[in-house]
Amino acid sequence: MTSSDRSAGPDSIIGILGGGQLGRMLALAGARLGLRCQVYAPEPESPAFDVVRRITEADYSDEVALARFAEDVDIVTYEFENVPDKAANFLSSRLTVRPGPKALSVSQDRVVEKTFARECGLGVPDFEPVDSVEDLARALERLGRPAVLKTRRFGYDGKGQVIVRQGDSPETAFAAIGRQPAILEAFVPFEREISVLIVRGADGEIRHYDPVENVHRGGILRTSTVPAAIDVGLSAKAALMGTVLAENLDYVGVLAVELFVTREKTLLLNEMAPRVHNSGHWTEAACHCSQFENHMRAVAGLPLGSTARHSDAVMQNLIGQDVENWRRIAAEDGAVLHLYGKRDQRDGRKMGHVTRLSPLTRS
Repeated sequence: MTSSDRSAGPDSIIGILGGGQLGRMLALAGARLGLRCQVYAPEPESPAFDVVRRITEADYSDEVALARFAEDVDIVTYEFENVPDKAANFLSSRLTVRPGPKALSVSQDRVVEKTFARECGLGVPDFEPVDSVEDLARALERLGRPAVLKTRRFGYDGKGQVIVRQGDSPETAFAAIGRQPAILEAFVPFEREISVLIVRGADGEIRHYDPVENVHRGGILRTSTVPAAIDVGLSAKAALMGTVLAENLDYVGVLAVELFVTREKTLLLNEMAPRVHNSGHWTEAACHCSQFENHMRAVAGLPLGSTARHSDAVMQNLIGQDVENWRRIAAEDGAVLHLYGKRDQRDGRKMGHVTRLSPLTRS
């Protein structure tokens, strides 16, 4: 069967690359629409395995397994942005992959991502590519200190990055990120961090969720609050920035865009994620149609759902031992608990989240 034979609609079989909690929530949302899901992931006992019709447990480099997977599904999406390019391109040569491989290739490399955003006319922190200690020393001379050194690829939840301050040795900083290809970004004295979720349908229709204000500790998202403490103008600008990125990527699905609000009330792109996002988990409790359902609608070629919210919300990640309070949280009025079914509890691991709702103050 070729990609042109593939159907789109509520009876489609959606293949999901990645078996984490995001894949689990996508599959649960898809089931409400009559979509059947199959997950491809190399990790045994992945959280998404419990809620799908079929699983493929294989490495992303296994082309035999990828070919079988492609034969068994109608459309492919993914729950994380570090799907190897080779695997995404292999699948896209056989059937529809949404979002397309371009979004992966842009978002997987921070230098490419920042360059792409700047070419789209969006504000980004000043940056320099860094491939050696000598590069880092030169970049620090131009950008000044403090500055943030990040690996170009594979960093998440604060991993693969270090702040270089006055007196810090370039050699020590470069060693701290494993001497990998990197990017040095000028330090942004931001007022707050926000994110906005854009959803673009297969027909090009674009909607967005209200921007949220995010609080990180130790590089890990702790809370997302909606509405964010920004004015209507900044909210509209955040949505426009996301829209520009989605259109230039010819994107289909949910795109998360993380932004710095500077002290001068301007917006700078921190990073984007071509997938549903932790800072959008509140939408499953506070919106008429969650980010997960809207992503699956877009991927399957269905009409987009409303992105309006019916409540204000604060989403809190349950990290490590936080999850041990699940019984108390479950008894709270106005609290919506979601546990991920992970069997191994450890420090820094996201085990679930809770969204606490309150009456709508403004939309």
